[in-house]
Amino acid sequence: MTETRAPRQFGSTEHLASEAIAAYVDGELRMQAYLRASHHISICPECAGAVDAQQQARGALRRSGEMTMPLSLVGLLSQIPSCNSHTAESAPGADAGFGAIGKRLSRRWRK
Repeated sequence: MTETRAPRQFGSTEHLASEAIAAYVDGELRMQAYLRASHHISICPECAGAVDAQQQARGALRRSGEMTMPLSLVGLLSQIPSCNSHTAESAPGADAGFGAIGKRLSRRWRK
């Protein structure tokens, strides 16, 4: 016989997880979850403070503008070899820039 369980209710004494706070601030919660979180925030100063801090962080990130990467880093990143499974087996020195580990992996793929 199968028992039907009611969905777990959010207790008013439980605090919101950091992921739930971020989702709340970003408007990503479904309506029912949003309403439960809103009710909890209205009675829990600790979670209300966490929501306020998340809103401030979100605002600071939005005001920070576009981020740029130094050209020297772009150059270094472009020197990282890319590994294509077809070329890794047949290319001389098939370690794809990963040294002994790459050689062991390339041998394992050939088996």
